[in-house]
Amino acid sequence: MRLFDTHCHLMDGQFGDDLDSVIARARAEGVDRMVIPAVDLATARAAIHIAEAHEGVYAAVGIHPESAASARIEDYDEMERLAGHEKVVAIGEIGLDYYWDSAPRSVQQEVMERQIELAKRVGLPIIVHNRESTEDVIALLAKTQVGTSVGGVMHCFNEREEALRRCLELGMYISFAGPVTFKKSDDLRALAAKVPSDRLLIETDSPYLSPHPFRGKRNEPARVKLVADTVAYARGESVQACAEQTRENAHRLFWKVKP
Repeated sequence: MRLFDTHCHLMDGQFGDDLDSVIARARAEGVDRMVIPAVDLATARAAIHIAEAHEGVYAAVGIHPESAASARIEDYDEMERLAGHEKVVAIGEIGLDYYWDSAPRSVQQEVMERQIELAKRVGLPIIVHNRESTEDVIALLAKTQVGTSVGGVMHCFNEREEALRRCLELGMYISFAGPVTFKKSDDLRALAAKVPSDRLLIETDSPYLSPHPFRGKRNEPARVKLVADTVAYARGESVQACAEQTRENAHRLFWKVKP
């Protein structure tokens, strides 16, 4: 069984001392494809550096909403240059975050829209962060029609059924992470069962949101198998089938990733 962790922040400082061991443990669990999303230009360069050093590991470049306040016009030119790297497969992690509100909401929206337009210019999909900002995120996705052009994924989906329906209508993929495994996440598991098979993805969001029974501990890509187990059970299918389908979907979305 081969697994694809579509979202793991391996450039995070929590992996500073044992990154090679983390990747080795992932491979031992069958996780042979990973995408590292950036949160700003510095982490974009770090993600690319890691991807260059490890087979099957890829990078995304983007400005996270928590970094939006410091975004400069010249940053978009640099991001576009980095997007041409052979191991950069997406623009992300981008989006809106109204929980932390680290930047004015209008600024977050401008930064997200600029990056969507950049993604369309370079022909790469987007990785979308959404926290307590669903209506505005969906409005921007609808305005730009990115889901039906270069495509994109709603990372760590944790919304209601109406939001799921609208994101699917806009052409987006839906990715589940550790929260789908939590004991009180029955509603989220029910939604995982409703995602069309060709739009489903899995991830860890390492080092965050470690799945049950490791909740509260540092997460890592090896644990994406626990997400696959839970999603497969919710959908009434084998974990092998879930792994194969989500892998196929990830390769379709992140078309630069080698099969």
